[in-house]
Amino acid sequence: MLSIGSVVLTVEDITRAGDFWRAALGYVNRREPSEDWVILDPPYKEHWDAPGASIALSITGYPQHYPPRIHLDLYADDQTAEVARLLELGARKVDWDGYPDDADWVVLEDTEGNRFCVVDVGERPAA
Repeated sequence: MLSIGSVVLTVEDITRAGDFWRAALGYVNRREPSEDWVILDPPYKEHWDAPGASIALSITGYPQHYPPRIHLDLYADDQTAEVARLLELGARKVDWDGYPDDADWVVLEDTEGNRFCVVDVGERPAA
């Protein structure tokens, strides 16, 4: 049986990207980062098969692909507060015209241009 162990994001500035994702998710370094690689784990993860995917950051020598072919969905109980917090950490809003009228997500990108969605999973009023 397979499970996702980590999602690898390519970056140009590993320090900046690591700072962003540690602050955004509360993740911690699995071990001391190298010059071109760092793995970030949920703070409770002590073994490779513990629940929760890790994020690995890898230095790349090529530009980001637009539009990206993969992205993260981050679930938020308070989407507005989380989007504001992530923007303060250095995320940027993506100018994207694909939102339906009832969209429950906001598209952002990290400090390196990797896109992710902040999905509102908080309680919604009954229709």
